[in-house]
Amino acid sequence: MRLYGLKTCDTCRKALKTLPDAEFVDVRSDGVPDAVLSQALADFGDALLNTRSATWRGLDDNQRAKAPLELLKQHPTLMKRPLIEQGGELFLGWTAETRTQLGIS
Repeated sequence: MRLYGLKTCDTCRKALKTLPDAEFVDVRSDGVPDAVLSQALADFGDALLNTRSATWRGLDDNQRAKAPLELLKQHPTLMKRPLIEQGGELFLGWTAETRTQLGIS
């Protein structure tokens, strides 16, 4: 299991506490592999972009108009977190639904 997120993100820390065996990948320093990012965008669409983040607010209209994949490659902190990869399947966020899908109560 691999968890993509930010080490400073409270939600990612909660997820890691519950999933201590997960490999943590800090998207700010390590990025997200292109294949994973492409699959996540195909699976989650625009929900993958965190338009409420400080990074998003710092972008001008020209930057916001770019394709989501290009934006996420340039600014990996725009990705909603955490993105969890398990057995080739992706899960987004740390919601009750995600925990249920992962078999965590």
